Amino acid sequence: MAGVLGLAPWLIGGAKLPLQNLWRSEALPEHMPFALLPLSQYELTTIVALVTVGGAAAGLAVRIWSPEYRRLATWCAVGGVLVVQILAAAQSFTVLNQGLESGKMASLYFFGLLAGVILSLAASIGAVLLFASTSRVATTLGAGLMAIPFTSWAVEWVVGSVGYIDVPPVVPTIARWVPAVLVGCALAWCGLSPIRRGVAWVLNCACLWVIPALFTSVQYVLGTRALAGDVQEMLLMSRQILAATLGPDGGALPTILAALAIALAGVGARAIAARGNSQKTVG
Repeated sequence: MAGVLGLAPWLIGGAKLPLQNLWRSEALPEHMPFALLPLSQYELTTIVALVTVGGAAAGLAVRIWSPEYRRLATWCAVGGVLVVQILAAAQSFTVLNQGLESGKMASLYFFGLLAGVILSLAASIGAVLLFASTSRVATTLGAGLMAIPFTSWAVEWVVGSVGYIDVPPVVPTIARWVPAVLVGCALAWCGLSPIRRGVAWVLNCACLWVIPALFTSVQYVLGTRALAGDVQEMLLMSRQILAATLGPDGGALPTILAALAIALAGVGARAIAARGNSQKTVG
């Protein structure tokens, strides 16, 4: 069920395979075949979001349920999510393979996408394990790692519902601050006591700094047709863009500061509430 939930934003939009630069014949978007994953170099970050959110949902369900045989339930959740996602990948790659033109570029494209999906599946397993963990630090780290993919997943819901053209202008503005809210709430829940939980705070701030930069770098480089097939140039450009987005102009600092403000406010509110409850108990 969690695996299907992860794919849902793509499915409600019609689940038509994106237009392909290496397609065997000319085709309009509405004539593309049905595919359970949006296989395209332009949609790699969307694929990551669809797959990993499914894993995170499964792990969160295990944590909330808190079954007696937690380890067994966790690995059953991993297996269930993987079954759905592997079937979706198999169907999508079959459709892609049938429509691609032959040649070296098409093979490179096909296996490059396959590698990306396999890495996404591995990340999905990691999300299940982190969210299902009994450790608050591990679950909080899962929230930090998933903040950006979840935001992309949520935006995909809007796109799937109204279409790219009719997306409200306010959506990108809201999406910019959603990761800060998610991470801030997760850190407030985690707390700072004992002091070792400070590791989660440091790592989550690092996630808000690095992951958006990685997403931007990957999306920009893979979306540049002029470099298609030139692996060395693509790697060089990815390093340049990553360095730029990790720098002061990358825009991560306001997001990190907002997350920390929300987290500290949450920790303060919990401390005040706990003090009030203790005074009532003494009284």
